Amino acid sequence: MEQLLPIRVLIADDHDIFRDGLSLLLMKEPTIELVGDAANGKRLIQMAKELHPDIILTDLKMPEIDGIEAIKTIKEQLPAIKTIALSSFDSDAMVIDALEAGAMGYIIKNADRGEIIDAIRMVFTGSPYYCKTTSSRLVKLIARSEFNPYKTDAPKLFSDKEKDIIRLICEEKTSKEIGELLFMSSRTVEGHRVKILEKMNVKTTAGVAIYAIKNGLYNPDQE
Repeated sequence: MEQLLPIRVLIADDHDIFRDGLSLLLMKEPTIELVGDAANGKRLIQMAKELHPDIILTDLKMPEIDGIEAIKTIKEQLPAIKTIALSSFDSDAMVIDALEAGAMGYIIKNADRGEIIDAIRMVFTGSPYYCKTTSSRLVKLIARSEFNPYKTDAPKLFSDKEKDIIRLICEEKTSKEIGELLFMSSRTVEGHRVKILEKMNVKTTAGVAIYAIKNGLYNPDQE
């Protein structure tokens, strides 16, 4: 169904310059309505209760109440609100904590405008979003964590060819490399990739890998 109303977004970060920049970015997007911004986790929880946004983007390291605790509180008290964690490059453990606390996705703080909008739209529909720059280490950590947004989904069926391609995607092979290994053109591989992402309802290679591990399509310990 086409989105008729703007997605209402609330943001939180204790750095004024970053918060102002993110606010300006979101205000340029016609499908998003920025309803407010907070400088700490305590204020974020208060504003969430007052404004009932669709989506919250929150930093994880904030004063008074940190982002992880705020996510957990909002998940418990306002379960209809979906949250996205804003992380730094060196915060793998905090990303895991945020997902297990109730966040539906995460992006690094210097992600480009397109990825931020993609993340908001994906999470708004109830699907998880994994940052494009997710490392293989973080993929494995997420896959082994308690975070599992797929447990209530009906199982998807994949052909043997798709399963082969999924395995090679998880092994970080390019479309050219996959084509050479499976004796098909890169263009054919790309066509399969598109269908696989659509079936899994993910946007990134990390999303493919996490879905595959969570659903028994790939075992990273057998690499």
